[in-house]
Amino acid sequence: MFAPGDAYAQAKRCFEIVRKALRDLGADVSDVVRTRMFVTDISCWAEFGRAHQEFFMDYPPATTMVEVKSLIDPAMLIEVEVDAVCNTQK
Repeated sequence: MFAPGDAYAQAKRCFEIVRKALRDLGADVSDVVRTRMFVTDISCWAEFGRAHQEFFMDYPPATTMVEVKSLIDPAMLIEVEVDAVCNTQK
């Protein structure tokens, strides 16, 4: 597990994975139109939000944060879904 107990670091890692996935598809952060963050402790919203804001600084998408009871690994604090609309012929 990456950075157990560190909400900001886990969120930042999620967005690093998103960046790689977008690049692999010929897209980038500007193509993201919506994110959903599923978190196990909503009281850490500021740390999750800081990582999100840093990643999407110039292109903020519509965003939802939802507290869930647990994720598949008990050490996971966040899971992120991203919807992107991209034109691969840029």
